[in-house]
Amino acid sequence: MKGSSESNSRGLNNTSGVSEFFTDGSKSLSHIDYVRSLLGSHKDDNLGLDDGSIVRALECEDVSLRQWLDNPDRSVDAFECFHVFRQIVEIVNAAHSQGFVVHNVRPSCFVMSSFNHVSFIESASCSDSGSDEEITTKSRDIGSSRKEDVLSERRSKGSEKQPFPMKQILAMEMSWYTSPEEDNGSPSNCASDVYRLGVLLFELFCPVSSREDKSRTMSSLRHRVLPPQILLKWPKEASFCLWLLHPEPSYRPSMSELLQSEFINEPRENLEEREAAMELRDGIEEQELLLEFLLLIQQRKQDAADKLRDTISLLSSDIDQVVKRQLVLQQKGSDIRSFLASRKRIRKGVETAAAEEENDDNSIDEESDTLESTLLESSRLMKNLKKLESVYFAMRYRQIKAAAAAEKPLARYYSALSSNGRSSEKSSVSSPAQPPKDPINDSRQGGWIDPFLEGLCKYLSFTKLQVKADLKQGDLLNSSNLVCAIGFDRDGEFFATAGVNKKIKIFECESIIKDGRDIHYPVVELASRSKLSGICWNSYIKSQIASSNFEGVVQVWDVARSQLVTEMKEHEKRVWSIDISSADPTLLASGSDDGSVKLWSINQGVSIGTIKTKANICCVQFPSDSGRSLAFGSADHKVYYYDLRNPKLPLCTMVGHNKTVSYVRFLDSSTLVSSSTDNTLKLWDLSMSISGVNETPLHSFMGHTNVKNFVGLSVSDGYIATGSETNEVFVYHKAFPMPVLSYKFKTIDPVSDLEVDDASQFISSVCWRAQSSTLVAANSTGNIKILEMV
Repeated sequence: MKGSSESNSRGLNNTSGVSEFFTDGSKSLSHIDYVRSLLGSHKDDNLGLDDGSIVRALECEDVSLRQWLDNPDRSVDAFECFHVFRQIVEIVNAAHSQGFVVHNVRPSCFVMSSFNHVSFIESASCSDSGSDEEITTKSRDIGSSRKEDVLSERRSKGSEKQPFPMKQILAMEMSWYTSPEEDNGSPSNCASDVYRLGVLLFELFCPVSSREDKSRTMSSLRHRVLPPQILLKWPKEASFCLWLLHPEPSYRPSMSELLQSEFINEPRENLEEREAAMELRDGIEEQELLLEFLLLIQQRKQDAADKLRDTISLLSSDIDQVVKRQLVLQQKGSDIRSFLASRKRIRKGVETAAAEEENDDNSIDEESDTLESTLLESSRLMKNLKKLESVYFAMRYRQIKAAAAAEKPLARYYSALSSNGRSSEKSSVSSPAQPPKDPINDSRQGGWIDPFLEGLCKYLSFTKLQVKADLKQGDLLNSSNLVCAIGFDRDGEFFATAGVNKKIKIFECESIIKDGRDIHYPVVELASRSKLSGICWNSYIKSQIASSNFEGVVQVWDVARSQLVTEMKEHEKRVWSIDISSADPTLLASGSDDGSVKLWSINQGVSIGTIKTKANICCVQFPSDSGRSLAFGSADHKVYYYDLRNPKLPLCTMVGHNKTVSYVRFLDSSTLVSSSTDNTLKLWDLSMSISGVNETPLHSFMGHTNVKNFVGLSVSDGYIATGSETNEVFVYHKAFPMPVLSYKFKTIDPVSDLEVDDASQFISSVCWRAQSSTLVAANSTGNIKILEMV
């Protein structure tokens, strides 16, 4: 007969369908129903579900009784074996007292906790890990459940350490625990469970070291033949085992006779003492576990407290430094006011001067109060407080690390000095108790303040990007208006645009800002045969501009004459970028898809050097103060910095981007910023390279979106402007990794004149106007705006 399987809130479900748990000739009950019946009938007998004494879900510390029995390192402990056996006898007796037969009295159907508490689980799966086979069970077997699959998986993971493969052992276990009457086809009864208890008792007291010995011993047990060692070492246990294994069911003891037998009751007192000792040991282990946990938490919190104490100490030291500077500045201000007051007293008298002095003091106090309220009320400051904090600590720890590195050679110097007897004697006489001063530490103390304060002030100096002018061109409806490059001339008077329309257009910046015309026309327009990718003005010759195009040609133009001066054709593929050296205005560099960087002499019109690489070159840049070095970005995700006097190997390779490096720009002679289609800009210190490789950028600027297009990059006075594929312009400052300002281009439908959302548009180029807060930006439709930070 079969009972219906159902699930409960503790996960005692049977996923293999309907299975039988306990049966006799007239009753059937699913295992969940039986557990519920025990919960109702045996609450007082400690057999309920809540304490997990009979049936419960698996826990991570549980181990199968089969795995425990077959452990090759297991030694027979009589009290431990009695403890396990008695728990199983009580479980079987609880079932029999309800009139049910337990079929699965097998080790694989029980688990032991770390404290030797035995619990019943559903039947273990007979398949090991990696096999789809399962042994077909008879109607008396419980189907495999999810928890048993977990147990089987755990056994499989430990199979390397187990001498008995679980699949084979579980298959043989079925036959070992089948009673003789069941083999003859008779129905199972309570005596069959008693037989299975006899087999289990034998396994408890007779560990076997190998699989072959196990199979042979269990086969002999079917004929009630016991090994000599168990007869000699455990005669009482062997005799009781033979009684339980009697081939005639009527000669086996009933559960009541078994529980009243001397074998079970005689060691009860000793067993109870042993159980009390085990409980005590378990209690001690639990307390040790709790103690270890608390000590671990304490250690971690102590480490955190030590770190916090060091951080507070660092902050206190820096606060002292800032207060000292503030006092010095206030003293200087007081001296200046006193000087001015003395001059005013000569002209206006003491009373008038005193009143003005008081007014000056009040104005200074009001200014400080205004500054404080501005800092506190600045939503941008509070919003990015965590990032500002991280930048502050990163800057401080870099400074501390650099100071510590500088102290090492100094310490060696003082050590060598003290080893000289004459010097040490002289120093001990002059200052016996004072250690030598550390000039490096003294000079660097407070050195972090100026750069951090400068960055913070510039970060808070502006509140938004404002449109000063909107450049409207006559060919705005032309589909080929993508602006690839923008550049200002030497004096910031004119700016040029170039793109896929094959034209270089020169505009006068001030006239566009001041004149509110409907359409703006360029003052000069230069036509090229191919789509243009880049332009660069000569910083020495005002009217000279260079361009690069998609055919790999580099051209030099005279804007004043509106004519082509030089054309250089040595690249084999498209040239992405060009740059004219500010230090040597006759030197030009270009980077191409052919994997080469070429150096050109503008006067000669030919290349004078080539750096060959394995990947496409997307950008090139000279530092402003030297024509002997060059940086370029590559499609291999790296930035290279070369000394052009030795072009065979780079001085420094900057590794950190995940995609193509599209732009590089120098902020100063030792610091450059790179842009990549991995959504980041990275700030690099060229002096931080180790063995020619720099893998640690100072900052990674994030906030804009750039995954596939060239969006422009420009730097000015520490500010970094870049475009975004969200049709926005972002401005960063070199001191902080988050945006300072941003501005989104509005997309206006030319027909309806309404604002629309066009996800395909992106900013394609940006350029700062020198020595100003003005920025020119263009997007992929040719929309050009002159923006200003305010």
